[in-house]
Amino acid sequence: MLYYLFDYIERNFDIPGAGLFQYISFRAGAAAVLSLLITITFGKSLIAFLRRKQIGEDIRDLGLEGQMQKKGTPTMGGIIILAAILIPTLLFAKLDNVYVVLLIITTIVLGLIGFLDDYIKVFKKNKEGLAGRFKIVGQVSVGLIVGLTLYFNENVVVREVKPTASTEVAVSDNEPTSYQDVKSTKTTVPFFKNNEFDYSRILPFIGENFTWLIYTLVVVIIVTAVSNGANITDGIDGLAAGTSAIIGLTLAIFAYLSGRVDFSSYLNIMYIPHLGELVIFCTAFVGACLGFLWYNAFPAQVFMGDTGSLSMGGIIAVVALAVRKELMIPVLCGIFFIETASVMMQVSYFKYTKKKYGEGRRIFLMSPIHHHYQKKNIHESKIVTRFWIVGILLAIVSLATLKLR
Repeated sequence: MLYYLFDYIERNFDIPGAGLFQYISFRAGAAAVLSLLITITFGKSLIAFLRRKQIGEDIRDLGLEGQMQKKGTPTMGGIIILAAILIPTLLFAKLDNVYVVLLIITTIVLGLIGFLDDYIKVFKKNKEGLAGRFKIVGQVSVGLIVGLTLYFNENVVVREVKPTASTEVAVSDNEPTSYQDVKSTKTTVPFFKNNEFDYSRILPFIGENFTWLIYTLVVVIIVTAVSNGANITDGIDGLAAGTSAIIGLTLAIFAYLSGRVDFSSYLNIMYIPHLGELVIFCTAFVGACLGFLWYNAFPAQVFMGDTGSLSMGGIIAVVALAVRKELMIPVLCGIFFIETASVMMQVSYFKYTKKKYGEGRRIFLMSPIHHHYQKKNIHESKIVTRFWIVGILLAIVSLATLKLR
């Protein structure tokens, strides 16, 4: 909203400084600061409100050290995360941008699903929360909206540059070139020199007219998987919020580079018009995660609950799809991937051994894997710090793929 206000002021009045809002870097920085201030300033009031309403976490006794001391800790703190993301985005971003609109929808829908889950757990005293099938329906619905929009919306394009006899654009070696913004289902394949892959090549025999089915299915799987991965990771103080902040900052860098002609040309990566506005959303996301850590770091004064974790995972998935880095998710979101894989391995192996030997056996002392390390008597603050370090290393590797091809 402020972007449009200051754009009007700049065009009609000669007021110094009004033009700052034309710069993505300025609006991104302002969004990050405002998001951080919202979470830190209003977080304390939200915690007090949740305590008064006795909206506390009902902890199951898993035999973990210090676990039962967390009983009654306010949950549903994800509300402040969502507010700290949406308010700066509405103030500083261009609201007619298709990528911004998609992320706002993702945040609200998955936030509502998570809120319903937390509400049922807290107020209905049902430890299972919202039935899994309803969560899946919500996540699939978001995936369908995102997939169909990214495929069919005319504003979702990539710029192709080809040598020609015209002189519309000049590149560094002085060869004449021209460009064209085209619809494309290409994405980036990390670590390869010719690192573009087109979804239309997956099943070439069905024809390009049905590529949208394949692409949408892939989007649904990614949104659901990453959203659930973030939810699983949210098991000990500060782990999900800190990890998400690292991932969000990395995606903001990717969005900034891919949204600028000069940097994308220099790095030989896809230039995606209109993508730069995502940087504002990403920095608001990072600011919200860091501000929430103020109260969520060990010992946590508040938990985000599914209200926060489901929406945060969905946001990460949609941004990765928008910047066409979804194939990098297993690396960039490696913590989410490991956490999810540990649960799948544990459950599968337990069922297999129970069927074969009549007694279920386990790979880990407990899953997700962060509980395995807790069972080994490693303090949870040390576990979280080490996971953050791994997350930072994975982020560096992801950024290095810009040149490692």
